[in-house]
Amino acid sequence: MTALLAHPLIIQGGMGVGVSDWVLAKAVAMRGQLGVVSGTALDTLFVRRLQDGDVGGDLRRAMEHFPIPGVASEILKRYFVAEGERGESPYRPVPMYKQVVSCVRHQLTMMANFCEVWLAKEGHEGTIGINLLTKVQMPNLGSLYGAMLAGVDYVLMGAGIPKEIPGALDRLAEHRAASIKLDVEGLGRDEAEYLTFDPREHWEDGDPPAIRRPFFFPIIASNSLATMLARKASGKVDGFVVEGPTAGGHNAPPRGDRQFNERGEPMYTERDEVDLPKLGQLGLPFWLAGGTGAPDKLTEALDSGAAGIQVGTLFAFSRESGIRTDLKREVLEQAVDRPVDVYTDSRASPTGFPFKIVQLGDTMASEDVYQARERICDLGYLRTAYRIEGGRVGYRCPAEPVDTFVQKGGELQETVGRKCLCNALLADIGRGQVRKGGIVEKPLLTSGDELSKIGQFAQGRLEYSAADVIDYLLSGLRGHVAKRDLYEAATPG
Repeated sequence: MTALLAHPLIIQGGMGVGVSDWVLAKAVAMRGQLGVVSGTALDTLFVRRLQDGDVGGDLRRAMEHFPIPGVASEILKRYFVAEGERGESPYRPVPMYKQVVSCVRHQLTMMANFCEVWLAKEGHEGTIGINLLTKVQMPNLGSLYGAMLAGVDYVLMGAGIPKEIPGALDRLAEHRAASIKLDVEGLGRDEAEYLTFDPREHWEDGDPPAIRRPFFFPIIASNSLATMLARKASGKVDGFVVEGPTAGGHNAPPRGDRQFNERGEPMYTERDEVDLPKLGQLGLPFWLAGGTGAPDKLTEALDSGAAGIQVGTLFAFSRESGIRTDLKREVLEQAVDRPVDVYTDSRASPTGFPFKIVQLGDTMASEDVYQARERICDLGYLRTAYRIEGGRVGYRCPAEPVDTFVQKGGELQETVGRKCLCNALLADIGRGQVRKGGIVEKPLLTSGDELSKIGQFAQGRLEYSAADVIDYLLSGLRGHVAKRDLYEAATPG
């Protein structure tokens, strides 16, 4: 990396579950940009890969380098199934997260994140980041520590306000205990519950290795959030990703009174736009995300004062991404003839955040497919903690069985239209759970609004690489006199 590029120009979006896997992140990093793995539900994905035989042996190779003795052998004993032996039986589940879990449960999370980052960094000197969701609180401290043991270079976090994460990174880099507040519905004004992770509990048989604190980039959608994080976060914020409402996955809700278009999608106004000159006054680099997947968008971002762009959609449908090959091909085939429709659903996500859904037939985007699915919550990453009478903490999800949710004190209307993103997103990458009668969970693809334009990029191709995406995005700099030096610095070799 040259002095011109203290940070990469292009950040490959961290798309979960397993879409931004180590294969994609490594391909991007080897081209001199920031490859990002998704840490969302990575522990479940990790054990499902093991139960599918760890084809190629990549996970087992990475596990050999995990520095805490004995952990790898215990995980393999519990979860590894030789290739072809699982057959069509259901995946063995992992215990759902709660406020306090065992050391063994933490170690599984640490191992999953360690292996993903280690494999992404193997064999090159490029930079690798990890993307985590603030909203998925309970695994995050263990996930961060596992990624740091593997030498992760950047941490990116959105879907909430990650105010406490910078300080947690400082403490974890010194192998000290870190705590963050657990969001619990029904707490009194002066009450608080915490999630705590102590690395020293896992180092009984030796001293931990020296690790470094990664750069921290929160993903923001407003100037007020950026200012608050820059000034009041528990530690150093190193930059921002500014994500607009056209980005895939979860979007920030519109500010002010909610209005909807004729399709029932939430409408965004000028109030939802980030004032970039004002953001620049904070003195921190920022990258623009959402609708930035084109060469002119990179040059426009640089002209606006940004350090670069974050791009997800084009990478999501590249050869290296984790999405099932048949789903990628279906999207690209459709894009040859007509734009692929993406719907911003204000009800689908159990978080209550708007969520982008690709409109494909035999997926959970179809109302018939959604209604035919038996409601079940057996992964629990989007569960909400709530106070039970007597002071205990319970957990509920509006996508779980309706009667169960209501019995836990949830409001009936909160269950309407909610989809089980945890199971559906694992199905996107070919790791869907097998239910009674051999029924496999259906997928639910998410993508940014830019998917409607992917045909212009693909030009009839039904397959392309991450390198093709990077070359395409950087091509605008090559012909831009004022930016040509950045193009030369950003292009290895």
